[in-house]
Amino acid sequence: MSAHDLTAAVWKKSSRSNGNGGNNCVEVAVLDTVVAVRDSKNPSGPALIFNSANWAEFVNSAKAGEFDISK
Repeated sequence: MSAHDLTAAVWKKSSRSNGNGGNNCVEVAVLDTVVAVRDSKNPSGPALIFNSANWAEFVNSAKAGEFDISK
């Protein structure tokens, strides 16, 4: 996989992260062809890169409860 320039990325975190100061969250940046995910505690650290199709599949699976560990 090729490296992606994330210097101009606009990072966002969940509005639900405000309750804990936003320090233990993931941040997401939607770029032209990929979606990047990083740890908010380490913004200069590595980011996971997903293509748009894989990101959409992940989001849809999460919404469907596939990753609910309480089940």
